Amino acid sequence: MKNEIELNLFEFNENNDLKKNASVYFNKETLIKTLENFEQINNIDRIKKEFLDIIQILNNPKEDRYGIINITNEGDIITYDKSTILNEINTILKSQTIERIHYYIKRLKKSLLEIKTSKINDLNLNQWKTYDNIITDSLWLLEKRDSSGAHNAGYWGNFIPQIPNQFLQRYTKKNEWVLDPFLGSGTTLIECKRLGRNGIGVELQPEVVELAKNNITLETNIFNVKTEILNADSTKLNFKDELKKLNISSVQFLIMHPPYWDIIKFSENPNDLSNADTIDNFLYLLGQVIDNTYDILDYNRYMALVIGDKYSKGEWIPLGFYCMQEVLKREYILKSIIVKNFEETKGKMNQKELWRYRALAGGFYVFKHEYIFLFQKLKK
Repeated sequence: MKNEIELNLFEFNENNDLKKNASVYFNKETLIKTLENFEQINNIDRIKKEFLDIIQILNNPKEDRYGIINITNEGDIITYDKSTILNEINTILKSQTIERIHYYIKRLKKSLLEIKTSKINDLNLNQWKTYDNIITDSLWLLEKRDSSGAHNAGYWGNFIPQIPNQFLQRYTKKNEWVLDPFLGSGTTLIECKRLGRNGIGVELQPEVVELAKNNITLETNIFNVKTEILNADSTKLNFKDELKKLNISSVQFLIMHPPYWDIIKFSENPNDLSNADTIDNFLYLLGQVIDNTYDILDYNRYMALVIGDKYSKGEWIPLGFYCMQEVLKREYILKSIIVKNFEETKGKMNQKELWRYRALAGGFYVFKHEYIFLFQKLKK
């Protein structure tokens, strides 16, 4: 026969309604005082009963006898993810000793009171469990392209918004500067506006510059950040001079999504990487962009390169790793290699069976991935 605490704990674990991902607004002073009062309790059953009451309050704020929930969203409040705080309470309920319970209460108080961030992002590491949306694995299996806001898949060869979104959250702070030397239709700068980062994009083709401007304008600028677009050739551009004209001394993150050599021809411009006549020439042009942007990136900050491989005359060309080596010839270190699922491209859309036949007949495997190489610029 389960006692009351065991029964309620079982119901808490099994009740999916308690695990909905939503924010809870607490009255900061009242919540901290309540937790401090709980710390004075030395009876396990009694303290667990108090936390079971908190669970009921989270699901029905009208029963809030402590006054911890901020209904009006005014005053000194603490915002917490509901599912995360429920998991913290669950840990307390599962504890077998009063010492362990007191330890978890102190840890919960610390996560509510103290903000611990790094030099490269705004993530509060004392609340690291709340960042379920941030990927830390090296395999990214993304179901579909984010099409919310101003994002659209109309431009051939643009990359999915989730890539800059992930990197901007992890490797930049609000109001820092992000540079994309291969802007395309504007995906990176749209994400900059959404996340409160200033952005600079460089695009070779004038008509694509206009497309990017239109796309970026459609995204609401809720953080009042700056977005600058340059119609220029990143293989030749003096980035330091251009930034000086904009009163910018440096950038804090670089993201590059160059053409995958000649898979897609983007223009007739000979300096367009997609028009390189050999792989050596392609890598040379990419190297020019890496050199041109190196000095404007702050030391200890990061650069991401998004690139895929290709086939040529029945041979797999490891273009991604060739590009990785091109970056490593400069003074960068490799931090991570990420493999992103390449489920469906415009070139293979509605042709899965045909590509499966070709793979069986040709003895190869169908591309369903691309690489994201993450580098850091360190002082040697």
